[in-house]
Amino acid sequence: MKIALICTEKLPVPSIAGGAIQQYIDGILPYLAAKHDITVFSVEHPALPPQEVKGRVQYIRVPGKTAIEYISNIKRVIANDFDLIHVFNRPLWVNSLSELLPYTKISLSLHNEMFHPEKISNIKANYCINRVEFINTVSKFIADGVQTLYPIAANKLKVVYSAADIDKYKPSWTSEGMMNRSLLKKKYNLENYKVVLNVGRLSEKKGNHILMNAVKKLMNYRKDVALVIVGSKWYGANKVDDYTKSLQELSKTLTGPIVFTGFLPPSEISSYYNLGDVFACCSQWNEPLARVHYEAMAAGLPMITTNRGGNGEVVFGLNNGIVIEDYKNPEAFMNNIIYLLNNPDIAFQMGREGRRLTEERFNWKRVSDDLLTSFSKVK
Repeated sequence: MKIALICTEKLPVPSIAGGAIQQYIDGILPYLAAKHDITVFSVEHPALPPQEVKGRVQYIRVPGKTAIEYISNIKRVIANDFDLIHVFNRPLWVNSLSELLPYTKISLSLHNEMFHPEKISNIKANYCINRVEFINTVSKFIADGVQTLYPIAANKLKVVYSAADIDKYKPSWTSEGMMNRSLLKKKYNLENYKVVLNVGRLSEKKGNHILMNAVKKLMNYRKDVALVIVGSKWYGANKVDDYTKSLQELSKTLTGPIVFTGFLPPSEISSYYNLGDVFACCSQWNEPLARVHYEAMAAGLPMITTNRGGNGEVVFGLNNGIVIEDYKNPEAFMNNIIYLLNNPDIAFQMGREGRRLTEERFNWKRVSDDLLTSFSKVK
């Protein structure tokens, strides 16, 4: 088949500036391209050419300061010879592309609550659902949300959990993981500390302040704890807003070490997981299912996360971490961090189980197999 993948408008593919959807596309491309001819449409970037071909994958990058401008530019250059167009996270674009290509098969990959009434009208949502061949979602939480609003979508929905690159993330019990850990601990003067690690955007809904307050309390009990926060306000840059300024001010009240790495490209982030003894995701919003969970599992880290949105779906009952219900309470995080630090054998086994799950289930080959199965049903 000749298949087009339409990425969202925010960041380019490959994922040189980060982005969960962009990394998702990077992960599945080698497997999809082994079976089909793939064209990836994404937004332009000064470090990337407007068009290039790598193997069986063609990349077409167009300008787009807004979503409307971006999809309009794609419509100007997209050919009428695709067997399937797979749209990422923008159901409205299904409708827009249908105007131009009324007979081309279209499918949808949902990574957020994009069928919420504030994002799409009832009429347009129903049209999209009827138009697409299938709808893959990154979590049961997202699938259930769509089905609750639009029961007609039930037979088109399929949960396809995301993944991490098992060759890229090296657990700290491996020789490469130990080397990464040693080099980074030396770089940040953390040789004698247990590290609580957080990776992701700096945003109030991500709960960085909750974790900082938890570790602040923890530092009153243990003097060997440090906090490392990997990420920035937005992908690809280190812009500062009022929230990031408030985190910097809060950091001054911690009695132990705290490191803000700022933005790191995806190619560097994998080694930073080796710094951690415990990984903490403190989402305060109904997160679709943050990809950092897969990364932490691949790196063999025990996880603490919140029961918000789909996050708990890759932790509940899997013996790879702890899910917090009292997600607004720093003490809930502190108590669970203490538990894992005080019980290193349990923490180690959680990390081992997370790595095993990644090798068996949460890897890009399995994601691609799920997608290929869906593609094969398109007639």
